[in-house]
Amino acid sequence: MQFTDASTDPRLTDLIGRLVAVNHRLTRLAATATGSAESPATWRTLSVLRDLGAMRLGELARVSRVSQPTMTKLVHALDERGWVRRIADAGDARAWLISADPRGLAALDAWREELSAAMAPHFADLDDAERSVLETAVAILGARMERADVAAREGAVA
Repeated sequence: MQFTDASTDPRLTDLIGRLVAVNHRLTRLAATATGSAESPATWRTLSVLRDLGAMRLGELARVSRVSQPTMTKLVHALDERGWVRRIADAGDARAWLISADPRGLAALDAWREELSAAMAPHFADLDDAERSVLETAVAILGARMERADVAAREGAVA
């Protein structure tokens, strides 16, 4: 089957819209399934720092789609836990870069394992073909997100 340019293919734009919507539902279910009291913003912030690397607070707020005061509070709480580090910005002595600390990344990995274990029962009845489709979909989405991360990193540098 031949697809047209994404900007003109209503089937593709509809598919992407449905994908994003079902992902939001999946994320809500996952948050409920773990019973974690931790703020989703904590995990999102650590994920951004893991995926995009160290960045200034304002850029971290922009990428995370929160206000700078909100990110300031979040980074302060993460810093108190030892989950992030403040690094002097070599390009501007007045500024700091925020990076994920190995302890924060370990906490993120542990949460993801907990999340996976909590969600597995919802997918346990998938047959081999369905699992294969999900593996392919995850690989495709992962590759697209890598491209988006590269673009975000390049935009942060510019």
